[in-house]
Amino acid sequence: MPRSRVLLWGGVAAAAVGAVLCVLGWYGISGERFAERQLPYLASCTVPGAALIVAGAVLVAVALLLPVRPPEESPPEESPPEQEETPPPSSDGPLLRVPGGTLAHRPDCPLVAGKAEATEAGDAPLEPCPVCEPWPP
Repeated sequence: MPRSRVLLWGGVAAAAVGAVLCVLGWYGISGERFAERQLPYLASCTVPGAALIVAGAVLVAVALLLPVRPPEESPPEESPPEQEETPPPSSDGPLLRVPGGTLAHRPDCPLVAGKAEATEAGDAPLEPCPVCEPWPP
């Protein structure tokens, strides 16, 4: 259900409940002669009823001012910018390391996959990565 329809009917319902409260407050006040005895009706019915009428009017106004869009129409999706297609990582290939790193990684390790700065480990004395475990300890 569109948001504007929910706002519209919510506003109409709030205004209707507010009107009923105002009528009940007026009816209660009309039967009392002294102002001291009229105050409870003002506090419990008339003031909240007036507040609901104002809130309902605001909701209806907002619902009428919102742009209406058919439900099947969706906003155009922005496509991500074209990126270079890189082949998916695989475990076949030389072990990798990051510059200054102390761990050797398989090429498909999530810690180095897709990182351009990852280079071949070569003969450097490196510890095995605890994530991809390139060789048994």
